[in-house]
Amino acid sequence: MLYDSVQIVPVRKPTNLLAMDWDDMRAWISTLGWPPYRAKQILCWLYQKRVTHISDMTNLSLSDRSRLQAMATITRATNVTIRQATDGTKKFLLELADGLEVESVLIPEGDRLTLCVSTQVGCTLDCDFCLTGKMGLKRNLKAHEIVNQVLTVQDHIPLKSRLTSLVFMGMGEPLANMEELSDAINRLTNADWGVGMSPRRMTVSTAGLASRFKEVAPLQVNLAISLNATTNVQRDALMPAINKLHPLSQLLKACREYPLQIGRRLTFEYVLLAGVNDSIADAKRFPKLLDGIRCKINLIPFNEFHGSAYTRPSDRVIEQFQMVLRQAGFDVFIRKSRGRDVLGACGQLGDLQL
Repeated sequence: MLYDSVQIVPVRKPTNLLAMDWDDMRAWISTLGWPPYRAKQILCWLYQKRVTHISDMTNLSLSDRSRLQAMATITRATNVTIRQATDGTKKFLLELADGLEVESVLIPEGDRLTLCVSTQVGCTLDCDFCLTGKMGLKRNLKAHEIVNQVLTVQDHIPLKSRLTSLVFMGMGEPLANMEELSDAINRLTNADWGVGMSPRRMTVSTAGLASRFKEVAPLQVNLAISLNATTNVQRDALMPAINKLHPLSQLLKACREYPLQIGRRLTFEYVLLAGVNDSIADAKRFPKLLDGIRCKINLIPFNEFHGSAYTRPSDRVIEQFQMVLRQAGFDVFIRKSRGRDVLGACGQLGDLQL
């Protein structure tokens, strides 16, 4: 019995313009036979004018736009859920192309707008007091998925408003996704074709992945270290995975060696857990731990969530802890919890993925 031969032609998936960085775009434009300046034109439309349709790139001819539409797309988050807290904080849940969700938090404070950005779906670490850590790691985010959070939130704020700062403190350990984080920050800080934000207005927070500090320094962003304990015994209990990799002595050595620019300092973040790490004795161990490090300290009263064995200390205990540190000569700030009623505060992200 004879059958006619059937030629199967694979369907070529459209190129996602947002997935390309400067070098990728230049190379791709070259394959189309277009002049090099076309790469900058397209990237400016993506990052500075935040277009979502190729047809809106009006400095390209109609024929060029038609050709581009036939082979490329702009993959932006389309399924976005916003949950607003009573204090004005907004939690954004963005559905990714594979159906997973990632969370970002917009925090208004006077004339400032801070966006807390995620770098992973879930987290590679197992910090015992963090809801995100209960998810485990689903996957790393790509650079364009990190930047997409910024672009999407900008689309949902008034035209005259601008994001004033970015903090990479959302879901995930940023330094465990260093290559994509660096790429995203380059796109966000490039003033020629990128978003054009100052790196001085960006903070990358790490649980203490000290081996990657040397890769953070060239990005010129602020670095925050989640300390959360003053002894290795405490840190082994609270942050077992990261403290096994980089115990306190090794972590603080890397902090002392970090090449701070003039006028810059490290930030140490310390989540206060009632009856666990909030004693006067804990506070009094700080001077020796942080000796020789130009820094400030942010105290973060624990943000409670269902199923956690930890509780938030009383205001009196928090203030006493701060007073001891100030008397030791540190600049110490109590971070105001924002968005707790929508599980948008520090350590609460990931509630819908559980």
